[in-house]
Amino acid sequence: MAITIQQISPVAHLPLVLGVVRKLNVAALIDTFGPPHPAPLLSCGRGVEALLLAILDGHHALYKVGARLADRGMLPLLQPGLQRASLHDNRLGPILDALCAVHLHRVFGAIALNALEVYALSTSWLHQETTTITLYGAYEEEARPVKGPVPPRPAYGHSKAGHDELKQVLLSRGVSRDGLPLRMGLRDGNTSDSTETPVAIAEGLALGLDGVRGMVADSKAYWKRTLGLCLEQGVGLITLVPRTCAVRQEVEAWGQQHGALPLWLENPGRTRQEPPRRWHGQSVVRRVPVAYADGRLDVAARRVLVVHSSPLAHQAAAAYAAAQAKEAERVAEHVQHVEARWFAGAADAEAAIAAYDGRGQGRRGRKPRPWRYHVLH
Repeated sequence: MAITIQQISPVAHLPLVLGVVRKLNVAALIDTFGPPHPAPLLSCGRGVEALLLAILDGHHALYKVGARLADRGMLPLLQPGLQRASLHDNRLGPILDALCAVHLHRVFGAIALNALEVYALSTSWLHQETTTITLYGAYEEEARPVKGPVPPRPAYGHSKAGHDELKQVLLSRGVSRDGLPLRMGLRDGNTSDSTETPVAIAEGLALGLDGVRGMVADSKAYWKRTLGLCLEQGVGLITLVPRTCAVRQEVEAWGQQHGALPLWLENPGRTRQEPPRRWHGQSVVRRVPVAYADGRLDVAARRVLVVHSSPLAHQAAAAYAAAQAKEAERVAEHVQHVEARWFAGAADAEAAIAAYDGRGQGRRGRKPRPWRYHVLH
């Protein structure tokens, strides 16, 4: 049997991407969020498919989308009869504006929930994570709306990117065990991770997902109100108890007194040369303080897992040694700087000594900060 090939196109990975997008029914879901375009040659959903293919092919400019997909031979697969001229920036731009007008988190949530159903992903434990989005420029204070969604307020706070001098907003996300984002929220820039966790738990439960058992979060989630909310809602919380908490200090001392703990888990090393990774632990019950929605404070029995991890112990030892070496370098550099200083007279030297002791005037109106030191072992 003879086969005639009329054209060969360098489609690369784009048909695979388009297949996944079609399996998730992304175009049809997006079309439900807005009215149809007066010229229905290219729907909003098909336009988003074209944008996804172009972006994942390395081109973000709107005016290049049509030319790039035509060169790849993807236009017939995208939509029969679709021409290169139909994918112009005057059509793709309004599509993006329409998505922003209906709020991206609504579109995002619909696609994520559909992906859970299509791929049957487990949502028994939601993983909570936060990050900060740094903002540049001046932001005027606007009146808070009485009704409807309240926009986040840019504010100064602890920046996870190290830009404490800039305003920011807090991005809170809840993802599945497989990394699929399920929930997203924007908070004020000075929102604490501790106060955000109860809000994240409530929003995660509001999704109505089947089989949700609880949330996994870092040590900032350990808070009296968070523990109380978990008791009220009957959900679990897996988190790392901070070092400053009395229950952790007590349990650590208990674990050291009991010597070797039973082996809980053992995984092979990441490489052939790396030794196996082992986790030794013991489950104990301790009473910890909790806070309920009505403001009542109480203590409740919570399960605490005492774990000794060989990879974490090695990592902590390496990080501690590196921190000591870095601190020793900073101290040596400061000593050299102090020894190299010249003073005009006794009064100048006494003023420098007063600044070291915290008895000076400070800089730029701030309180003086005395020099702190300790012995390095």
